[in-house]
Amino acid sequence: FQEDTDHNYYTSRTYGPYDSTSRDLWVNIDQMEKDKVKIHGILSNTHRQAARVNLSFDFPFYGHFLREITVATGGFIYTGEVVHRMLTATQYIAPLMANFDPSVSRNSTVRYFDNGTALVVQWDHVHLQDNYNLGSFTFQATLLNDGRIIFGYKEIPVAVTQISSTNHPVKVGLSDAFVVVHRIQQIPNVRRRTIYEYHRVELQMSKITNLSAVEMIPLPTCLQFTSCGPCVTAQIGFNCSWCSKLQRCSSGFDRHRQDWVDSGCPEESKDKICEKNTDTTETPPYSTTALLPTTTKFRVLTTTRGSTSSHLPTSLPTEDDTKIALHLKDNG
Repeated sequence: FQEDTDHNYYTSRTYGPYDSTSRDLWVNIDQMEKDKVKIHGILSNTHRQAARVNLSFDFPFYGHFLREITVATGGFIYTGEVVHRMLTATQYIAPLMANFDPSVSRNSTVRYFDNGTALVVQWDHVHLQDNYNLGSFTFQATLLNDGRIIFGYKEIPVAVTQISSTNHPVKVGLSDAFVVVHRIQQIPNVRRRTIYEYHRVELQMSKITNLSAVEMIPLPTCLQFTSCGPCVTAQIGFNCSWCSKLQRCSSGFDRHRQDWVDSGCPEESKDKICEKNTDTTETPPYSTTALLPTTTKFRVLTTTRGSTSSHLPTSLPTEDDTKIALHLKDNG
C-alpha cells in the first residue's frame, strides 16, 4: 500500500497484488444483475472509437459535476464536453490508455454497469492492436458519486512500461483542462479554441500489475463553497477567491475559466474582502492569510474552426480520436 498526497486535487493509494484491498476494490460485474450490465456493441467491435454514456448520478471530477462521459476503446474515459479528435490529450480518466483494439478478438468486450451510486467501465480481454501476441488485458475504472475513482487490474500480461506508444499514447491517471476561446482578428467569425491542461495525476506505471488497484480520493476544491465567507477563509491548499458577479468560489483554474475572466473576477478577487450583507448581523469583513501558491504547469493544445461548426455534432462514434494527439507527440 503506497499513498501519494502530492496531487493537489486527489490523494492516490496504490495497492499491490498481495494486498486484500485490491481484491475488495475490484467490482465483479459478472455477479451483477444482468439487465444492468451493458455490453457496448460498437465499442466491443471497433478500433479507436468512443461513445457517450449517461450517468444516473452527478459525478464530481476536479470539483465539476458530470452527468455524461465518453468511453473510448483505448482504455480510458474522456470527461470533456466537446468531443474532438484529441480525446487522448487532456480531460481523461485512464486506468490504462493504450492502443487497444477490441475488434481483433471475439472475446473482447467493453462493458459498463451503473447502479445509481457508481459507474463501472470494464475493458475485457482486450488486445493491443500492434502487438496481439502479448495477450489480453482486463481492467476497469469505477466512478463513485462521492468523487472517488478506482482503477482495478485483473489481467496485465506485460509490464505497462513496455507497451509501445508509437501509435497511441500510453497513460495511467487523470487530467483536466479548461478551454479558452479567442476571436481571431484577421478572420471574421473564426474563433480559436485553446485547451489548457491545468492539472494531471500521473500514476506509476511500474505498479500496474495483475491484481493491483489504485484508489483516488478527491481533495476539497474552491468550487465546493457557495458563499463568500467560507470561500475566502478556506484553508484547503488553494487560493480561493469569491466572484460576486458569478456568485462563485474559484482558484481561477477550473473548467469555468472563460466565465471567470470574462466577468472580471480576477480583478475583484484581489481585495479578498466580502461585502457586508445588510440583512445579516454585523460581522467583520473577512480577509485571508496568503496561501502558498500551487504551481500549475500548462500544456496548450489549439484547434481552430469556423464559428459555424462551433456546435459539434454529438453523434458518435467519433472519427479516429488520436490522429492529432499523435502528431503533437502528446507533449503539447
